Amino acid sequence: MKFLSRSVIRDETDVYLAIHHVSLQVKAMELNVVQLSKLKTTISELGQNIVKYAKRGRIDFYILEKPKRGIQIIATDNGPGIRDLEKAMTDNYSSSGTLGLGLPGVKRLVDEFSIQSLVNVGTTVTTVLYDRA
Repeated sequence: MKFLSRSVIRDETDVYLAIHHVSLQVKAMELNVVQLSKLKTTISELGQNIVKYAKRGRIDFYILEKPKRGIQIIATDNGPGIRDLEKAMTDNYSSSGTLGLGLPGVKRLVDEFSIQSLVNVGTTVTTVLYDRA
């Protein structure tokens, strides 16, 4: 695993900058259009969750080479945490009046997904997208 970059997330502009920056950095991987779209959507959803619920956090990006080539995305915040993780991973559940598709949608988009959250401590979401080339 090779560290690619870190994006500090404080507002929506940081989310869009993270998407743009990482898209440029992975250009050499020649991801197909579907994988690139999944990557951008994953960054957007995880970043928007940081902005909406925690106000500040970070997203770290790593390049994976073995056993398969891919990108690992780790979103971390020190926000309020998720009180009911099982419920939060249910389609259409939202604690803030949104559509409630963010985390369950991300889980469906990626090849690997894990989430850890402690109330009043924060949340970490780890995802992996493997290269389909």
